[in-house]
Amino acid sequence: MHMDVYSRLKSSIVSSRITVLAILMSFFSSILIGRLFVLQIIRGEDYQNNYDLLVEKTETIEATRGNIFDRNGKLLAYNELAFAVTIEDSGTFESEREKNRVLTKALYKVITHLEKNNDAIDNDFNIYINSSGKYEFSVSGTSLQRFRADVFGHAKISQLEYNHSLKLDEAKATAAEIMEYLMNRWGIPKKYPERIRYEIAVIRYNMNLNYYQKYIATVIASNVSEKTVAYVKENQSDLVGIDIEQKSVRHYNDSEAFSNIIGYTGTISTDEYNELSVDDDTYTLTDTIGKVGIEQYMNKYLRGTKGRQTVYVNSLGNLIETTDRVDPVSGGDVYLSIDADLQKHTYSLLEKEIAGILLQKISNIKEKGVSTKASEIPIPIYDVYNALIANGLIDIGAFTDPDASDLERSVYQTFEEKKASCMETLRSLLLSEEPTVYKNLSKEYQEYITYIVRELKSKNVILADSIDSEDEIQLKWTSEEASANEYLRHCIERDWVDITVFTEQSKYVDTEELYGNLVDYITEYFGDNIGFDKLIYKNAIKEDRISGNILCAILYDQGALEWDEETRNALRDGRRSAYEFLRQCIADLVITPGQLALEPCSGSSVVMNAKTGEVLACVSYPGYDSNRLSNARDSSYYVSINLNLSNPLYNYATQQRTAPGSTFKMCTSVAGLTEGVISTGTSIVDRGVYEKVSNHPRCWIYPGNHGALNVAGAIRHSCNYFFYEVGFRLASKGGGYNDASGIKRLQTYAGLLGLDEKTGVEIEENASKIATEYPVMAAIGQSDNNITTIALARYVTAVASGGTVYKLSLLDHVENAKGKTNETYGPVVRNVVDVIGPGEWGTIQSGMRAGAQDMGS
Repeated sequence: MHMDVYSRLKSSIVSSRITVLAILMSFFSSILIGRLFVLQIIRGEDYQNNYDLLVEKTETIEATRGNIFDRNGKLLAYNELAFAVTIEDSGTFESEREKNRVLTKALYKVITHLEKNNDAIDNDFNIYINSSGKYEFSVSGTSLQRFRADVFGHAKISQLEYNHSLKLDEAKATAAEIMEYLMNRWGIPKKYPERIRYEIAVIRYNMNLNYYQKYIATVIASNVSEKTVAYVKENQSDLVGIDIEQKSVRHYNDSEAFSNIIGYTGTISTDEYNELSVDDDTYTLTDTIGKVGIEQYMNKYLRGTKGRQTVYVNSLGNLIETTDRVDPVSGGDVYLSIDADLQKHTYSLLEKEIAGILLQKISNIKEKGVSTKASEIPIPIYDVYNALIANGLIDIGAFTDPDASDLERSVYQTFEEKKASCMETLRSLLLSEEPTVYKNLSKEYQEYITYIVRELKSKNVILADSIDSEDEIQLKWTSEEASANEYLRHCIERDWVDITVFTEQSKYVDTEELYGNLVDYITEYFGDNIGFDKLIYKNAIKEDRISGNILCAILYDQGALEWDEETRNALRDGRRSAYEFLRQCIADLVITPGQLALEPCSGSSVVMNAKTGEVLACVSYPGYDSNRLSNARDSSYYVSINLNLSNPLYNYATQQRTAPGSTFKMCTSVAGLTEGVISTGTSIVDRGVYEKVSNHPRCWIYPGNHGALNVAGAIRHSCNYFFYEVGFRLASKGGGYNDASGIKRLQTYAGLLGLDEKTGVEIEENASKIATEYPVMAAIGQSDNNITTIALARYVTAVASGGTVYKLSLLDHVENAKGKTNETYGPVVRNVVDVIGPGEWGTIQSGMRAGAQDMGS
């Protein structure tokens, strides 16, 4: 009875609790449903808008770079709008692993389609894939160490250290080691083709440089085709972070003729950023700046002022609103003193002149003859055949491509056979118990050994700074009395070798064992070295294992020459002479002196207005295509011109210093007339050989002579004998002959005429140097006189103007975006040489005029 009552009571209590709980749940559910109704239905639009406006970005608006014009308003450098593929890290990835996986997949797709559409990634990375398919640095010295520091995340080069986790010495990391590190860091799958893995790493590296700058997109590829634009737009949902943007692309007219004046633009480097941002905090690591030339010198005028704006985007990155816009200010337009037409014609004439000299020297022989005059030394046609490979006109790396022609494959097979034989012989020479002294080696193996030792020094395997130049074995080596075997062993014994490059053993290990390791290293390293391979090709050509005809036919196979099946096959079959074919190619400038890099292959010319001191043309040959270095730098082209033996990046007009020769004779005339050792009427008889100094120099006309000449006649005929005598008299003034006195007098007047300093042009320039010895030889522009072309042009202008020496400029003026002139430039009078009067100047000028007329008649 009691139990029944208790059970009913308990059941009633539980039932009431469930009822209360159900009521409470219904109450809270009603509140929740009501709240959801308010959020989604009543205030849904407001909340959606507020959510969309959640992400706020401050964007920089790039300014349009100013144009560059010639003196007559002809456009030389300008901007074009083009489409670029970009990528941005949205920062929404759950993990670094997911980020790497998603971005790598997207980049793989984009790069694959870029290749299909004949587009390419922007690549100014300091590692490239060489023609043998190996990774190689494109920079050296401090630039290389700065790059290594950037890769491993160090602010300073001095922070490079041994990385224990990577088991790698960061300061000595090879190109291949750096690429392996970057690919592992970003999880780039090994199943991808190596070139695509490399390009993904390049893009990820560029993204990493911007990691601390929010919402800065990294350019993958500039100036892409419409097919690529369409692909990205149509597949954007699968290409996370990838988009199409309009970018300004720098373009240069007649780029080769102007390259060494105007230069080119490129992405700012870490060092450039650190330097420029000290005084201007608007610079970022994605900025484009002038790298060399006028683009660099006038960068602050050309770059303009950036704008900015605030944008609001939703979680998908879609633009919702733009506010607080400040428009950018375009850069100023720069006007040069240069006449564009004159610059182009001078470049063309200079190239033709050099080609003409080259043709005169090329002979159908295998070896050079012996001649006392450099101008008479011929160029064997076999040197021209070799130049096709040595200077990269023929790409030997393409010989192993799957689509290589039969001719390319046959040449490569011949090379491989010779290389195997050479490597075996070299190993035997290095390990021989009775080594051959260097001077007793064949010329071919002397070349190989010389190259090996030089390369070991350049790679710091042999530590050149540690070598004792007075050491007995070192002296034997330099005099060719030691064998390579003896010399390399001695280098190890004297600790002149960094053994860590080729062994992990202690330096206290037996020398013989270390030497064996070094020989193994040499065998491996030089078994895959392009420079060494080119030496083997050179000797295979000399031995007629590889014919000139086949090499000329390969020029067509590789597209170096426009396809002509009939000519190509005639060369292949020997029905057309390779000698005559190449001569015709050079004469027609189908193959240029700059491409062959034989002597002569370079030159320069500066044209000035003698009345005003304005520089009208400043030409350096060969030039380069600055369009391929600006914007998205073509890294393969950059490497090729860096390796080009004619050195296109070097400005021969402003940097090369050479003996001025007969052009110096007007300076000697000024010195002689001022010092009173000659007068305008002084007559000196040319006797052919000058007997008053011990070296008995000859006049250029010897065994003939010019007879009796005054100063005007001596300048007209460029008589060496006359000016030997003037130099002698300058050294003898006031007593017996004294070298130092003669040199000091010549230096004084050369200095007055501006030959001892830079001219003032705004591009890279070397200062000229006046002779310091042998006044008799210095008087005709020899001895150790070394003067730049532009300094000579300024000097000749001074003579032509009667003594006015200018500080030069390549600029005329700068206009702002509204066309108002902000800055003016131009030549400024440095000094006036008034040590001689108008009559003496007139005499010198008449001699110059007559000499020029004689040359033209």
